[in-house]
Amino acid sequence: MAKLYIQDTFNFIRKQRISRLWNAAKVLSSFHLTRWMGKPIQWGTPITISVEPTTACNLRCPECPSGLRAFSRPTGNLKEDFFRKTIDELYRELMYLIFYFQGEPYINPKFLDMVKYANDKGIYTITSTNGHFLNDKNAEQTIRSGLDRLIISVDGTTQEVYENYRKAGKLETVLQGARNVVKWKKKLKSATPHIVFQFLVVKPNEHQIPEIYKLAEEIGIDEVKLKSAQVYDYENGNPLIPTIDKYARYRQNEEGKFVVKNELLNQCWKLWHSCVITWDGMVVPCCFDKDAIHRLGDLKENSFKELWQGELYHQFRSQLLQGRDKIEICTNCTEGCKVWV
Repeated sequence: MAKLYIQDTFNFIRKQRISRLWNAAKVLSSFHLTRWMGKPIQWGTPITISVEPTTACNLRCPECPSGLRAFSRPTGNLKEDFFRKTIDELYRELMYLIFYFQGEPYINPKFLDMVKYANDKGIYTITSTNGHFLNDKNAEQTIRSGLDRLIISVDGTTQEVYENYRKAGKLETVLQGARNVVKWKKKLKSATPHIVFQFLVVKPNEHQIPEIYKLAEEIGIDEVKLKSAQVYDYENGNPLIPTIDKYARYRQNEEGKFVVKNELLNQCWKLWHSCVITWDGMVVPCCFDKDAIHRLGDLKENSFKELWQGELYHQFRSQLLQGRDKIEICTNCTEGCKVWV
């Protein structure tokens, strides 16, 4: 698996251009200057964006708005012409593109066409799927689209354990889908996509961690990633919180209450290097804003660069520097402070 990880890293590096590296340098330097000066300075445009192919999902996962059918915002599918217009504005600076926010990407009938368009622009592309739509035809089209990284959620190695979280899911359908992708990758002699089994570690499945590695090797998966689970109602404990401490985002304090482990610093790398674009063109700060509460602009009305340097973004970054604990979506976040250098 280490060799395959190196191949994926090389594939990412070879897609970078001077314009993308220069933009990344501007973004990184402005973030560090912001930390030093204590006021928002933003140079460049995002290194990465997440676009939402759809809000629809076939599963009923308990900690997901799509699964709970609990959105307070409009739902629908990303339109191909809108996507192309957005990519045409941003592709020169984008290092990678994530086709995921809420919902199951493969439900959008134009999803793989959009992946191919981004690939033709030389962008490293990633998606995350629950794996139920990787039939033989979609598996072949996935390879032909040029997708660089395919993350498949496999949160259990037996149906009984898997369906504890992936409500209404069928593990064998997912595993067969993975086999289909591996088959077509070999048949077409393609180095991509780099296939990842993502294992969301929760209490009901933590005992199966060794088994997911074995299963991945048997099928021919390139990598296994263990992911800690975000839960909404955690203060008084939650049956999904793992007992293995290193896989839990939460710890119990002296009062017996559960709190987020990571210190909530008044800074956030995500607000400088990335953002999320919803299916209907709203720009929101990050993937923790699942209901798009903090709408920083509408791409149907303004260009992205106008929004990125606009007053709403400036206000949100300023608010974050003054007190991240005052922003609800930040209080359950364990990712925002991490910087990749």
